[in-house]
Amino acid sequence: MSKIVIKFGGYQNPASIHNRAAARFGELLKKQFGERIDFQLIGNVLDLGRQSGDLPKMVASGELSLCYISSVRFTDPVPEFKVLELPFLIKDRATVQRAFAGEFGKLLQQRMAENTPHKLLGVWDNGFRHVTNKVRPIRTPADCKGLKIRCQVSEMHVEALQAMGFEPISVDVKEFVDGIDGPRFDGQENPLTNTYNFGVQKFHRYQTLTGHLFGATVMICNQEHYKSWPADLQAAVDEAGREATRYQLELAAAEDAEMLAKFKLVKDHEIITLTEAERAPFVAAVQPVLEKYRRELDPKLFAYLA
Repeated sequence: MSKIVIKFGGYQNPASIHNRAAARFGELLKKQFGERIDFQLIGNVLDLGRQSGDLPKMVASGELSLCYISSVRFTDPVPEFKVLELPFLIKDRATVQRAFAGEFGKLLQQRMAENTPHKLLGVWDNGFRHVTNKVRPIRTPADCKGLKIRCQVSEMHVEALQAMGFEPISVDVKEFVDGIDGPRFDGQENPLTNTYNFGVQKFHRYQTLTGHLFGATVMICNQEHYKSWPADLQAAVDEAGREATRYQLELAAAEDAEMLAKFKLVKDHEIITLTEAERAPFVAAVQPVLEKYRRELDPKLFAYLA
C-alpha cells in the first residue's frame, strides 16, 4: 500500500510559533499512523521563491494538503473575517479565543467550506500588531505623517493606516523582506513574533506598541484531499488540528513577553509603550473606518467579539 503524502506549508522559520504548531500537528499524525503516511512540513515557502500569499492557491491546487496563512486572505470569499481586520476592535486574547471556540468559529468553518476549496481546521493567534520604522519615534498620529509603511494585502488595513497618518504600501511579506534595506519602506506593522523572526529589528530602530490590529491565522486543508483520506485519518486530522490549535494558542500567550525580552537586547532598538492617553488619538483617528464597517457588517459579528 502506498503512503498517503501530507504536505503542510508555511512562511516562517522553524522557531516561529506557527511552525512549531504545524510540527506538532505532524508529530501527532506520525505517532498514530507511522508508515501509512508521509508528512512533510515545508516551513518557509519564501525560501522557495514563493510568496506567502501563494499558500492558499498551493492548497487549492493540491500542491499542498494544508497550510497556515493570515485570515486577511479570505475576507472576500468569507466576509465574516472582515470583523477581525478592524482597528482597535479586539481588546484582549481571551475574548477572541472564546469567539473562535464558539459560534463564531463554527460560522467561519461553515462559510469556508461553502465558499472556498478549503476546510478550516483551526483559527490561530497571530498576535496584536505593532509598528516599527527606521525614521523616528512614533508617539502621536502626527508622527506617522509621510511614513511609507508596509502592510498586509488588505484594503481594510490600508484604510486604517491611512487614517492614522501613514502612507501604506500593501504587498506580500516577501516583497518587504526582500526590500527591507532599501528606500521603498520606512516602516512596517506586524505582531512582535513576526517582526523579530523576519529580522526587522536589524533595520528599524523604533518600535511603537500600538496594538492597532489583532491578527488571526487560519489552518486550512484541501477539502478534496481530506475527503479522499480514510475515515480514521480524517478523524485524526480533525483531532490533530484541534490539538495543534490548543498548542499554538498556548505558545502565543507567552510569546509577546519572550519577544519583548529579545528586542530589549538589540542595540539601539527603542521600544515605545503608549499610555492609554497617548493611544487615544490613534483610536479616535480610525473611528470613521470602524463606523463604515459597522454599517456594512452583521451586528452579530461585533457581538461575538464584545
